[in-house]
Amino acid sequence: MSPTAKSLAVAGSLAAALAAQSAAPARAEGAQEKCFGVALAGQNDCAGGAGTTCAGTSKVDYQGNEWKLVPAGTCTTMKLPEGRVGSLTPLDRDLPKG
Repeated sequence: MSPTAKSLAVAGSLAAALAAQSAAPARAEGAQEKCFGVALAGQNDCAGGAGTTCAGTSKVDYQGNEWKLVPAGTCTTMKLPEGRVGSLTPLDRDLPKG
């Protein structure tokens, strides 16, 4: 095998390895879903309702209009205090006062 062919083979292998590595996070993200009402105060991933902005802005624990990414299929089965459960849609419970 010529030096040029060896260089091309090594470069091709490196490119394939890098492409495979960069594709892995996209698959992992696809296995998650937005779950409302499960984040602790200041630990939400983004806003779910009026009067909120985005990540880290929830004011109370388990705020119903804020969501957190969780593994797909686990949202509504999470065990939370006082019988609360997560929801795939915004909730009207545990909203900050005024």
